[in-house]
Amino acid sequence: MEPLERGAPIPDPLTPYLEVDRTQPRHECWVTGHMVAGLDGTAAIHGRVGALSTEPDQDLFRRMRQIADVVMVGAQTVRSEGYAPMRLSESARAQRQTRGQSEMPPVAVVSRSLDLDWSSQVFTAAPEHARTIVITCAKADPVRLAAAEQAATVIIAGEERVEPAAALQALAGLGYQVVLCEGGPRWLGELVAADRLDELCLSISPMMGGDALPVSVAPPGAGIAQFSLKSTMVADDTLFLRYEAKPAAAEGRS
Repeated sequence: MEPLERGAPIPDPLTPYLEVDRTQPRHECWVTGHMVAGLDGTAAIHGRVGALSTEPDQDLFRRMRQIADVVMVGAQTVRSEGYAPMRLSESARAQRQTRGQSEMPPVAVVSRSLDLDWSSQVFTAAPEHARTIVITCAKADPVRLAAAEQAATVIIAGEERVEPAAALQALAGLGYQVVLCEGGPRWLGELVAADRLDELCLSISPMMGGDALPVSVAPPGAGIAQFSLKSTMVADDTLFLRYEAKPAAAEGRS
């Protein structure tokens, strides 16, 4: 055991995340989860993640989108958090183009039911070069599927449900090599169970007493995934942890 001590201030907290090599994913593309939890493990307060997030976390959360080729999020999170198309600063857009990325990443909404408001900004305000993507399954309601095809680019990933591997294979096929998943807990749990989470950036908020909902909800029968702690940062009372998945041979999953 060793102490984690505060050190010299980091001029730009995004820099350590930008320096991570994400060019060698374990599968079809690199998947980063970015979540926030309270001290008691809760992932929301009164159904909202924003109420749990501190000012340093909110700032990093917005800026982390700079690393992504596409930002993937579950439908419930889109509904509860009022998602809109990504917004990046002028300098962030320029840096992305220098690295060979598009000016901004599109949003990819994961939904089996397609119970979505097609008039919401996440669909209507998306620019043509970053049109919102909807990832669903073949058994989706035909009427809602037709509406989705009018409002977004639709990906069918699975028959009865959205299959994580199929979804990520489709995104990789469109050229998206770094996928940033912003939740929610159930979709994150699906990604972990499918062995598709390469990296977890977890903010620990100095709060307790939120909803009885953890950061990740594993589906029935899921095994145990193990991760290695790669870096830590602190801002005021908020702790920022970055983990990477251990290689399959070393993690001893069940």
